[in-house]
Amino acid sequence: MTSTPIADDVRRFVLLAIPSVSYLEALLLMRSTAEQTWNAAQLARRLYLGEKTAAGLLAALNEAGIAAAHPDGFQYRPHDAQLAVLLDSLAAAYARHLVEISLLIHTKNEGKPQHFANAFLWRRRR
Repeated sequence: MTSTPIADDVRRFVLLAIPSVSYLEALLLMRSTAEQTWNAAQLARRLYLGEKTAAGLLAALNEAGIAAAHPDGFQYRPHDAQLAVLLDSLAAAYARHLVEISLLIHTKNEGKPQHFANAFLWRRRR
């Protein structure tokens, strides 16, 4: 069975806008329960995270225009239809390419410290 590749727009979005797997999992959880309002304690319990981490994820999703603040917490509300369609595509791609997308997120994050360290190695050699 041949699997379809991850669409370029989804791959680009993952590389540019998804900082961690926990961010992606929070996004997808909120998308799957779009009518539910989530607070940090609820999200922390559901994703097995610390409450402070969950609060940071909710704030980041709000800042990104993926979630909207409500008196009781945050609710999945993409700021426009184009983003909603992209997030739907991301959810479908993650269902088919869970490992590949997870590796994509981890790989891009692992490279940052290495690039920083390499800058010092390069300077030392000069």
